[in-house]
Amino acid sequence: MRAPLRWVLWDVKDTLLKVRASVGEQYCKEAKRMGLNLSPVEVEAAFRQAYRHQSSRYPNYGIAQGLDGQSWWMAVVRETFSLCRVQDQALLNTAAHNLYHNFCNAENWEVFPDSEKALQSCSSLGLKLGVVSNFDSRLEEILRVCGLLSHFSFLITSEEAGVAKPSPAIFDQALQKCGVPAACVAHIGDHYVNDYLASRSVDIHGFLLDRRNKHDRPDVPQEHRLRSLEELPSRLQQHMD
Repeated sequence: MRAPLRWVLWDVKDTLLKVRASVGEQYCKEAKRMGLNLSPVEVEAAFRQAYRHQSSRYPNYGIAQGLDGQSWWMAVVRETFSLCRVQDQALLNTAAHNLYHNFCNAENWEVFPDSEKALQSCSSLGLKLGVVSNFDSRLEEILRVCGLLSHFSFLITSEEAGVAKPSPAIFDQALQKCGVPAACVAHIGDHYVNDYLASRSVDIHGFLLDRRNKHDRPDVPQEHRLRSLEELPSRLQQHMD
């Protein structure tokens, strides 16, 4: 006899909401406030380089090396602007501080049109909701200002957990909070490895959200694939009967 579904775990970024403008545009806006005129394309390329560099040296916000999310991100911002030939240390520090805090503002995030209704539908089915996200400690505030926080019974960020998806350990922490076997839990996310494969590796019912049909993966059956969150309630009901 199949265990009935009790919980739905959610990824957040690019699943429930997305950054409204490109990083290059947002960083340039901050630079302009400080009298700098930079190219969004150049800044975007510099950001990608700085982000890759910081991620390889200090995975998951450098928690294991004694960093935290804020110091990690501020280092990314400073390196980004340094690569764009900004050398004033006071200016780099101010930009890094401002941008770290700016990303808690609702205007920097766009909630997908199908997110709120999907969360409400899950609750209407009697399911409890939690978050498992590779994110830093700002996530709670971001969900609050975007009007989504009240849907969730708990949040687990990779900064808080000390471990990031696709490690099974972060899902194990979530299952402990759910207090039910993995067979009673589903997970929704947009990343093939971090969300779909990782959740299924611990026997959670993983669903891959593929809004733009970019995942050409023969190992993801159609019943595990969502083109929109509107498809989710009926899929979950199949696991509740």
